[in-house]
Amino acid sequence: MKTNIITRRVASCFILLSTLFISSCEDFLDRPQLNNPDDQSFWTQENNIRLFANEFYPQFFVGYNSSWTLDYSHFKGYMFSDDVVSKNVQSLFETSVPPSRGSSSNTTSAPAWMAQYAGPTWYFGWIRKANMMLNRLDTRMKGTLSTESMNHWTAVARFFKALDYCRLVSVFGDVPYFEAEFSTGDKDIMYKDRTPRNEVMDKVYDDFKYAIQNLRENDGNQCLNKNIAAGFISRWMLFEGTWQKYQNNDNTRAKKFLDFAVEASEIIMNSGKYEIATDMHTLFGSDNLAGNKECILYRHYDATQSVTHCIASYNCSYEAQDQSANLDVVKAFICKDGKDWQNSTVENADKFDLANLIKTRDPRFEASFLDKLNVSAAALLFTSKFVDRTGPKLTAPIPAKYYSNTNTNDAPVIRLGEILLNWIEAKAELSTLGETAVTQADIDKSINILRKRPLDEEAINKGEVKSALMSLAALPNDPSRDADVPQLIWEIRRERRMELFMEPSRLLDLKRWKKINYMKGSVKPDILKGIWVDLSKEMPSLLTTAKKGITQVMKADGSIVKFNGSNAADMVGFYLPEGVKDRDDFTDRVYLSPVGKSQIDLYTSQGYKLTQTKGWE
Repeated sequence: MKTNIITRRVASCFILLSTLFISSCEDFLDRPQLNNPDDQSFWTQENNIRLFANEFYPQFFVGYNSSWTLDYSHFKGYMFSDDVVSKNVQSLFETSVPPSRGSSSNTTSAPAWMAQYAGPTWYFGWIRKANMMLNRLDTRMKGTLSTESMNHWTAVARFFKALDYCRLVSVFGDVPYFEAEFSTGDKDIMYKDRTPRNEVMDKVYDDFKYAIQNLRENDGNQCLNKNIAAGFISRWMLFEGTWQKYQNNDNTRAKKFLDFAVEASEIIMNSGKYEIATDMHTLFGSDNLAGNKECILYRHYDATQSVTHCIASYNCSYEAQDQSANLDVVKAFICKDGKDWQNSTVENADKFDLANLIKTRDPRFEASFLDKLNVSAAALLFTSKFVDRTGPKLTAPIPAKYYSNTNTNDAPVIRLGEILLNWIEAKAELSTLGETAVTQADIDKSINILRKRPLDEEAINKGEVKSALMSLAALPNDPSRDADVPQLIWEIRRERRMELFMEPSRLLDLKRWKKINYMKGSVKPDILKGIWVDLSKEMPSLLTTAKKGITQVMKADGSIVKFNGSNAADMVGFYLPEGVKDRDDFTDRVYLSPVGKSQIDLYTSQGYKLTQTKGWE
């Protein structure tokens, strides 16, 4: 199997891909600018086109990002959801139109507000780059490239353009659609108002279709190809299809995009190149993912090339996790008999202390968290998913690969596990819209493959066993299920939450399902709680004089007990992070971001109008 690697280094004026690239992706030149004389001589050979396109890679294939940068990274880049709780008041949704929502940067860095939208700023530089590439291919490279090469590189440009529009639409909804490259003097185009979402996404659909049909199946180990594109298309067509169903109540458009999600997923599933063959810590903590059959695309790190990150250090026990897993996500994990905790017959399935959770829950729970409470985590349950088994056990001096921003474990960028879940969810949603019903064979090809994931030696030594397989004929009837969600779709969503914990998924899932209310403690009280603890035995450091009136637990009956200096024996219950409070109330307008005042004022100053996002007028 050809595996794909992403690396990054700085050279001359902007971000370059690492010299670890082999084959024709090895070198990377400065990007030619529109007004740079070099633009006249640059578009002469295929390798230059490849080098121009490579600048997209670190922007869109982020992995663990680099150095201290956390934007779009696994774990730290996706801390705004109903999976985590923090001390004091929970992170707030914005309540007013910001001064600016724009950017002039072409890097992955983004402001703090990005977390509540899981997407980019009002920035169209990457669209301009893709349009420039399309223009140069059409006007400079005809006659130089073969038809096959021309089609491939056109597909590369159209793929990245469509991918960026998917992200922009997920944040803002309607956005200006720029069909082609234009002069900065053409103000009617530069200051065009927002294009309706459906028009933009129809263009995205067409671009993705072209990419699937024209990208090479193999363009070198490190380069965009048909399978990599299919992975991202699977993700974003599922997003748009379910958005159309739940947000717009448009089943016709929902079917259009969901059918494409199925098609893209099946390109990967039927390729014969990928399988679930390693345990979770090998997947997320390995120094080199070359040959890992689950990875459709991964990013490689190497300290000798100054290509490192900091995500592993945040999964080692010495580092603080200011936001950590809450009781709500814990309750989502199935028990080892494949049932939710309220239906399970596993002994102590209704016990929520850490020891019993490890014994009774799906092995993905043990693979995601430390087996001891840790005061470094806001709710004491410490995530250790994104590092190998060694890192969390270390004491000073900590080796560089586990410390600070010098981590070198590779990052899965897009993996088969997600594709299987995208596929089965799209199939299940389509079955509610009149298409073929999901079969047991479909479940066996997706969810049950994930439940068969290998366990590592440490998990086996702890007594971990694989969970029972899902049976379509015996789905659990979870009493916590929303009345408007069918049993099968509910269980698929649960599987997604377990499998993709702290990956780029949960907040976008809530938005496309129209379930943002899950982030209200008044609706889901367990998002503000930790697991069951006996503090005098498990965490006596929280029962010191300094913690009087601060440390608190909630009993099973809902009563709250605060430590008063003499009631240590009574400090048993669901842990409540220090000063924990629900976030301020919010409305459905938070599904989409407002445009900044300065962006609207700029249009006005030029004699044009930029429409504000609905609900933020």
